[in-house]
Amino acid sequence: MKHAMSTDSAEDIRALCTARVVPATPEAVFAAIAAPERLARWWGPNGFRSSFETFDFRPGGDWIFTLHGPDGSDYPQVCRFIEIVPDRRVVIEHLNVHWFELVLTLAAQDGGTRVGWRQTFPDAESCARMAPLCAPSNEQNLDRLAAVLAEARER
Repeated sequence: MKHAMSTDSAEDIRALCTARVVPATPEAVFAAIAAPERLARWWGPNGFRSSFETFDFRPGGDWIFTLHGPDGSDYPQVCRFIEIVPDRRVVIEHLNVHWFELVLTLAAQDGGTRVGWRQTFPDAESCARMAPLCAPSNEQNLDRLAAVLAEARER
């Protein structure tokens, strides 16, 4: 089940929000985030792949990686894990190029997990500027996550 990405939230016009119910337990979804070899398989928009340099999955831990674009371009990323609540919540701060905070929430729903995705920028203008790139990319991330989870179920 998809929900449209929105920037209209009455509570914060600095945020892009979406959610998806995936047919997997919160524990399985969390494992796809916490295990770097699994996360690298779905993190990033369609056509991109990720290579991780540092993946210190703990509050305050760094996550340094490169997104490799389909055209051969490399996009270095520097992030920090701010909060980790197993099977429930992961908060990531994106530190380079365009600052944002990403909050991933996991909640059991309809026999699966509702994955909430909230990307908050420093101001409304930054959010509006990044929305054309980030909104479809965030949906693609969730598509790719669902595919990785489906593969795991088939094994």
